[in-house]
Amino acid sequence: SGWCLPGKRNFGLVEGNRKVVDMAFIAGATVASRASSVDTRSVCASRSSVFTARRAVVPGHATRRASGSVRMGAPAEKASLATGEMIEAPGAKNSPHHTGCKIGVEVSDVMAKKGIKRPVIIGVAADSGCGKSTFLRRVLNIFGAEITNAHTPQGEFITVICLDDYHIHDRAGRRDAMVTALDEVANNFELMASQVKALKEGKSILKPIYNHDTGEQDPPELVEPNHLIVIEGLHPIYDNDVMEQLDLSVYMDVSNEVKLSWKIQRDMAERGHTLENILASIESRKPDFEKFVDPQKKKADIVLNILPTKLVPDDDENKFLRVQMIQRDSADFEKVSIFDEGSTIDWVPCGKKLACSYPGIKFHYGPDTYYGEDVTMLEMDGVVEKLEEMIYVESHLNSTGTKFYGEMTQQLLKNPKAPGSTNGTGLCQVLIALKMREVYEKCTGNKVIPGSD
Repeated sequence: SGWCLPGKRNFGLVEGNRKVVDMAFIAGATVASRASSVDTRSVCASRSSVFTARRAVVPGHATRRASGSVRMGAPAEKASLATGEMIEAPGAKNSPHHTGCKIGVEVSDVMAKKGIKRPVIIGVAADSGCGKSTFLRRVLNIFGAEITNAHTPQGEFITVICLDDYHIHDRAGRRDAMVTALDEVANNFELMASQVKALKEGKSILKPIYNHDTGEQDPPELVEPNHLIVIEGLHPIYDNDVMEQLDLSVYMDVSNEVKLSWKIQRDMAERGHTLENILASIESRKPDFEKFVDPQKKKADIVLNILPTKLVPDDDENKFLRVQMIQRDSADFEKVSIFDEGSTIDWVPCGKKLACSYPGIKFHYGPDTYYGEDVTMLEMDGVVEKLEEMIYVESHLNSTGTKFYGEMTQQLLKNPKAPGSTNGTGLCQVLIALKMREVYEKCTGNKVIPGSD
């Protein structure tokens, strides 16, 4: 099974001042196309995930015909041959498992074939079980994109690279070396940085594969540059050379109390683990998590922070959550605000326009500091009863990056059963995905044109 675009959808991609793609999709199938003119200008000011789908029909890829019309390319099911000469990637010698890893010498032909101005790289850092899959599904929806069912999902617009592939050891090797996958010495950051840099330069790479099923390293695979590349995993913001390539960095943070509740619910109910085993597993990973993973949130442009509620005393099961979207003021995107930008606001919107069951909803917004950095904080505590009524909240938000009134609410309604959809997790995930689109457009000058269902 895979993530598929439901119903009828219209998407397009604007390049410079000209709209080069305007496509209609019905259940993932192309049914019409035309070229038109749209005025748009943008400038990039940059420094310098895993889910699957059966098809890769994406608004970013257009094949120009001689007549000047535009046709969407076929699904990118599998890349078989590298374009151009390849050389050993810096860092490939750091592990016997990575000796076949390479980078292209010249810019890949894929750049011209897909009309890629330059790849945009976004890093999403999180521990396991923090909601990356749900979040990245929302990113696909925002861009109107699909990706292939492969180890490294590659669509015509988006590629998602899991950084677990850069583990230096296989599972047995980590056991022999007595290190966890979270430890910096267990990851080949030199190779990671060289290959992410190559992709940003428009070059192909042969990257390693860590097989989670076997715990072993498989032969390297070809990954071509793409319009948008998401690198996700434990360490996308850890190494400075890797982080230098990122146009946006996101850290997904879940408090220890909430993480414990989630893990107990999942592992006891679904996997039959005992509470003692669960607690021992958490404690064994905790030192390395705190040393090598958690500090990345201090450098992230956006932090999604999931905390226990303040609306219900003694909510030991963490049924209700308080979720923060922490936006670094120095990051190059418009900060989401409520009512008056820069003010400090506490807002309880429950009433005739927004039905709320127990314990209700409370929003907080305002300037703040986070590990010594100036940030803009948006917080939602509690749950919403009817997702469609989030349009009322949306009408009071500013600088969301939406293309039309109601787009944020529409995106929430696309995944009504996804974890966190009725609390601030869903809201903040959608807002962060919208910021990813905003950054992509700013970096490339292209405009992603969404449509309505």
